[in-house]
Amino acid sequence: MLAAALLLAVLLNDSDTQHAAPGDTLRRDTVAAAAPLSVAAVRISERLRIDGTLDDAVWSSAPLVSGFVQSAPNEGASASERTEVRIVYDDDALYVGARLYDDAPQEVRAVLARRDRTTNADRFLVFLDCYHDRRTGFYFGVNAAGTPYDGTLFNDDWDSDTWDGVWEGAARRDSLGWTAELRIPYSQLRFQKRPSYRWAVNFKREIARKNEADYLVATPSNGSGFVSRFVELTGISAVQPPRRLEVTPYVTSRAEFLSHDAGDPFHGGGHVGGGAGADAKFGLGSNLTLDATVNPDFGQVEVDPAVVNLSDVETFFDERRPFFVEGASIFDFGQGGANDFWGFNWAGPQFLYTRRIGRTPQGDEPDARFSKVPSGTHILGAAKVTGKAASWNVGALSAVTNREIGRFDDGSRRFTQELEPLTYYGVARAQRELAGGRHGIGLLATTAARSFGSPALRDQLTSSAVAVAADGWTTLDSKGVWVTTAWAGITRVAGTSAQLADLQAGSVHYFQRPDADYLGVDSAANSMTGFGGRFTLNKQKGDWMVNSAFSLFDPDFEVNDVGFGSRSDEINAHAMVGRKWTRPGRVFRSWRLNFATWRTLNLGGNVTSSGYFLTGLFELRNFSTGKWWVAYNPETLNDRRTRGGPLTLNPSGVEADGNIGTDPNRRWVAGLSLHGSHYRQDSDRSWSVGTTLEWKPGARLSIAVEPRFERSRTTAQYVDTFDDGLAAATFGHRYVFADLNQTTLSASLRLNWIFSPKLSLEVYAQPLLSSGHYTGYKELARPRSYAFTPYPSVMPAADPDSVIIDPDGSGGPAEARTLEDPNFSLASLRGNAVLRWEYSPGSTLFLVWTQSRSDTENFGDFRAGHGLGRLARAAGDNIFLVKLSYWWNP
Repeated sequence: MLAAALLLAVLLNDSDTQHAAPGDTLRRDTVAAAAPLSVAAVRISERLRIDGTLDDAVWSSAPLVSGFVQSAPNEGASASERTEVRIVYDDDALYVGARLYDDAPQEVRAVLARRDRTTNADRFLVFLDCYHDRRTGFYFGVNAAGTPYDGTLFNDDWDSDTWDGVWEGAARRDSLGWTAELRIPYSQLRFQKRPSYRWAVNFKREIARKNEADYLVATPSNGSGFVSRFVELTGISAVQPPRRLEVTPYVTSRAEFLSHDAGDPFHGGGHVGGGAGADAKFGLGSNLTLDATVNPDFGQVEVDPAVVNLSDVETFFDERRPFFVEGASIFDFGQGGANDFWGFNWAGPQFLYTRRIGRTPQGDEPDARFSKVPSGTHILGAAKVTGKAASWNVGALSAVTNREIGRFDDGSRRFTQELEPLTYYGVARAQRELAGGRHGIGLLATTAARSFGSPALRDQLTSSAVAVAADGWTTLDSKGVWVTTAWAGITRVAGTSAQLADLQAGSVHYFQRPDADYLGVDSAANSMTGFGGRFTLNKQKGDWMVNSAFSLFDPDFEVNDVGFGSRSDEINAHAMVGRKWTRPGRVFRSWRLNFATWRTLNLGGNVTSSGYFLTGLFELRNFSTGKWWVAYNPETLNDRRTRGGPLTLNPSGVEADGNIGTDPNRRWVAGLSLHGSHYRQDSDRSWSVGTTLEWKPGARLSIAVEPRFERSRTTAQYVDTFDDGLAAATFGHRYVFADLNQTTLSASLRLNWIFSPKLSLEVYAQPLLSSGHYTGYKELARPRSYAFTPYPSVMPAADPDSVIIDPDGSGGPAEARTLEDPNFSLASLRGNAVLRWEYSPGSTLFLVWTQSRSDTENFGDFRAGHGLGRLARAAGDNIFLVKLSYWWNP
């Protein structure tokens, strides 16, 4: 019912939409004239006051740029509203002024938002390629309410808003529409010193009420390349790249009130403390920039969501810490050249996963009644260098994290134990474009080195890890239609023989698999060296799309000390073909279909995944969008289900997914997502439904709620493994499974209240209720099958948190085993509130409140009301933070 209602609303939403479409008010003979070959900048002698009014006399003397063309909704047509842009400059900065005419100035949407947050507002952006390499650059802009936007451009087609520069921008509405005025200091740009400069530029205007995007130079929807299409920016000369030095010291005050048990000697009450540190940015000549941070504090960063992970794969969390996300694109690996990359049942490795730096301490904790353990590893300092050296784009990152000690009390004594050693992380990256970006080569190296204070910890973690890799791309034709990319890398980890044995038997490798005759745990090894690589072919222009790839990782491939990888021992290949329809019709503005097939094997020749995939994307005439896919997975083998045991069978099955969302520029925005799967032999079934509802009642406030409900049932959820010589059919081990019925109800709630472009309040909360009910205990009957032998006897143990299983019932020769009761019911709430005030350019005051609470019980029934009650009664952890930073540019 909900799905039908939302779909009907999306379709009927077209009735009050008054945007032009081909055949309506715009005809194909109104296609815009060709963009100018160049844009001229004019030198001025005085600094301009940035207030958005364009009332300084110098603006009228500068040549104007106009003739914008639509990229949407009517691709290729002249912009529906006139835009005029002028550029001037002085010794210190570039100035951009834009007059954005509008026939209905009262309908210009001026909606406040936090920096870089897109919203339903009119917007103006300028894009600059100061190296003139046709692949990289910066962008700056404001919306009609003055909200600033900035970021970086890379790989010709891609952009990132993770970089925040220090510059000025303002906007002003009037009877003609609105105006925008920008001042971009040269200290925020990167360019090589020359008598005169040859840069490239582009502009974009967004008209929110029309869903219109206008460019000076637009990229066709069936084409590729963005930066490479910019026009020349001329007239800039006698400008010196400035000495770039920025220092941002900060101080913090933190109060922690953590839940604890009675008698806890480590958490008797609240704790109040403070700290200080600094970030610095220094120009190494005109082409390189050094960023450094000492004793960083990221308390203002949004908390990670709670998850229930019953798999053997580590949960991946996005990086949100500013120091690590700013300029991170230079470290992207294996994705240069092409504008699109696909993967099917392929979780490609990341050679750099910066969440490893400052991670939760990894050492095993001893049994103790009370403990005080750091929630994260403290970063003593970090530095990175980015920019250009000769013809190479380069990046280097170094960080040192502290030795972390846990404090414990077992009732008879207090003691300490090392949980994380002093660790150095290093990354180096270099990439070079050739023939105007048609070809490219790159190199990457990562390393981690640990200094242990505890012999026990040395047997738990690698002592060192190194990865070296090369990547590149080549364009196969003169028009840039076909592009191939490839990368190959070698990894090496070293440690004690005990640690290497554990690593070989861990979930990424599973060398102990008894029916994998090409594998085996080497208990004497103190190092492991592996290889991996991938090759792709991409057709990136035209209405027809083609993408294919082949990858291989040998069993010893390991990147998890500095990067992220979920498995090794894999050969994967896919082929995809698709078609795009970009000319608007009676129902769709655009739509596409893609069909793909894939196959995955391990190096033993066993097919572990294969399938056929059909997907579609569309945009309706009323700017609602949708996406769906359906996949059929034939019967294959599974080399992970037994967690290091023999192969099992994957029954065949189908999965389907779909989502639809209304026009994001409206005051009310709604979305619906559905997912379902069904596999044969009554193995796995699941379904989920999620909705999104966002309300923007005015120009300053937005409220979004995203509830989601999931149900799943599997008849082969892994529980445990026991040694038993009587289990000859399964190599002397009993692999215990159970039926699992899991139910999860979660939501994310966001409130954004923007008082001004400099002052905002953000509130985020994520409640989660999840339960898992285990029944029907059994064991794998034989390898390479989906056959299980039920246990005739499952009894409660004296410990209420345990159960006793007996493979052949009372009196049989098999030994009864006691295992921890896996049933669970989790109630969790995580959230934070952040008040940000940029009281001066680059200087910010943060007031932060973070709360988390949870309660876990070992019953598997899902009872939402009961769970919410437990959550309300649960003791919470509350952290209050004040952080004050000051940007200094001597």
